[in-house]
Amino acid sequence: MRAFLCLMFSIFYFSSAIAGSLCQGSFVNPITDVCWSCLFPITIGSVAIFKGNTADNSSNPSSPVCYCQTPLPRVGVTTGFWEPIALVDVTRLPFCMVNLGGLQLNMGSSFGIGAQETANSSQNNSFYHVHWYHFPLLFWLKLITDGLCLETGDMDIAYLTELDPTWRDEEWGFILNPEAILFGNPIAQAACAADSLAASTYGPLDLLFWCAGSQGSMYPLTGTVQEHVGGAQASTLLTERMAYKMHREGLLWDSIGVDGPALCQTYPSPIIPKSRYRYQMTNPVPTTGSGGCHPFGATTITWEAAHEYPFKGEDFGYLVWRKRNCCAA
Repeated sequence: MRAFLCLMFSIFYFSSAIAGSLCQGSFVNPITDVCWSCLFPITIGSVAIFKGNTADNSSNPSSPVCYCQTPLPRVGVTTGFWEPIALVDVTRLPFCMVNLGGLQLNMGSSFGIGAQETANSSQNNSFYHVHWYHFPLLFWLKLITDGLCLETGDMDIAYLTELDPTWRDEEWGFILNPEAILFGNPIAQAACAADSLAASTYGPLDLLFWCAGSQGSMYPLTGTVQEHVGGAQASTLLTERMAYKMHREGLLWDSIGVDGPALCQTYPSPIIPKSRYRYQMTNPVPTTGSGGCHPFGATTITWEAAHEYPFKGEDFGYLVWRKRNCCAA
């Protein structure tokens, strides 16, 4: 019995060591790994006081003055800006925390490893796990002092798809998105060409909510990529799907409005407002500087070169930015 226990311990330790060596990633440096130009444009009312280089087709209030009754009565200035709200891992290895320095959580061997599968010459599928971290960076750095206009709190793990049966199984996923049956046809998918063009020029079309622009289709809300073109394309698509999934489950609320209560507090939005989001890569190669962030649905062809490479560059991390319009006191 003692020999058997020693053998089992050795196998467990050896497999954990191998898993740890496969998990790659690095911690996100808030200074050097963040595309701070993604914060712009900053607007007062409808006027941009600091312009940026990233496409922004989201609307802004026309009046520079606002009034709120909740959560505190106040008269303020209608301010618009982009804030980083979440870090996202897209990884083949279960519980590989890419944005936490490649930390590997040992949760057993019952969770499937993601892979890329080539069924035939015309189809290339892949599967990844996704982790969503709460990451209110502006609140931590106190770059904007009005706490009522910022995502607040501490960094924590908000979602692990390994624990979600709907992420791996499309039939289970149908429970969350039954409307997907309406868009699984050539006509609905052909409309995504317009979203692809728009997202790559000035921003995605919220009306075509079932489209992920150049990445393909938002549906189904699972970890399977039906047409895997490359790691950057697939991981970007799953980052966008995860944001949609969080909206559908009520874990992400909308944060933009042109008047009334929308300027004073967030509100549920089960359909993702794509134009409110942009992203930048943090792993394996951070995309920083001018043009480092991209609207949801924009093509990855313009930046993906040298951002995927064997072994250490096959799992990905992203920083998600969200547009915020707020009545700042």
